[in-house]
Amino acid sequence: MSPARQSHSPRPAEVSGRGCCNTKMPQLAPHRARKRFGQNFLVEPAFVQRIVDYIDPGPDERLLEIGPGLGALTGALLKRVKRLDVIEIDRDLAARLAQDYPREQLTVHLGDALEYDFAALGTDLRVVGNLPYNISSPLLFRLSERAASIRDIHVMLQREVVDRMTAAAGSRAYGRLTVMLGYRFAVERLFRVPPGAFRPQPKVESAFARLRPHDPLPCPATDEAVFRRIVAAAFAQRRKTLRNALAGLAGEAQMRSLGIDPRARGETLSVAHYVALANAIAATR
Repeated sequence: MSPARQSHSPRPAEVSGRGCCNTKMPQLAPHRARKRFGQNFLVEPAFVQRIVDYIDPGPDERLLEIGPGLGALTGALLKRVKRLDVIEIDRDLAARLAQDYPREQLTVHLGDALEYDFAALGTDLRVVGNLPYNISSPLLFRLSERAASIRDIHVMLQREVVDRMTAAAGSRAYGRLTVMLGYRFAVERLFRVPPGAFRPQPKVESAFARLRPHDPLPCPATDEAVFRRIVAAAFAQRRKTLRNALAGLAGEAQMRSLGIDPRARGETLSVAHYVALANAIAATR
């Protein structure tokens, strides 16, 4: 995918684009995908259109695209919205986008999506992206931290990541990512995308997913730091029972009082179970 990861300041620079005078700019050389960024560009028009149809943006809505790459989705979105913000790490691609669209339509932020202040764009933000495989999980956690200012998220990811995001408790794919995203969002797999829809072709299948923040949270944690710590410990070594994984954090009697079997493993607990356990621990501190 076209990533947005590199070492830049937390407030990415904006790249100047065309003004209203349509001044002729020098032509840029064809872009070669950079392996260090994990770039795989979505090029199949049918899938681009399908993504736009699922997002169904209104003309005045605030959208942020992460990793626009060669701009296939960018151009399709700009046919539906009056203006668009994008964040791109690749300086060459950022310059290309700034050349292709006037500043009144497109604001290009050059920088690292993991450091970007999503709240700076206001509330009710709609996020869309063809996310880089190598940072998809930390970027999803980052977006989760800013859920209060986000209306929804539509992202292309490695299919295995989407499998984990939507896994049921008790399944092999169920893990820390499932629980942490499930706490904050309603997560939905929308459709799969084959490798042939990208250039260069990735070695794995992709999937497109939607995340909508819960409002209100169905199971709020009284201390989210405790909740995060419990979930991380439960999945740090998946073969361990909860009795061993949570040693020093939660006792067997405490687990049993909540209907949790200390001999079970972390993948058997629902989000609600983790929140209940975290709240019980927080109440004793």
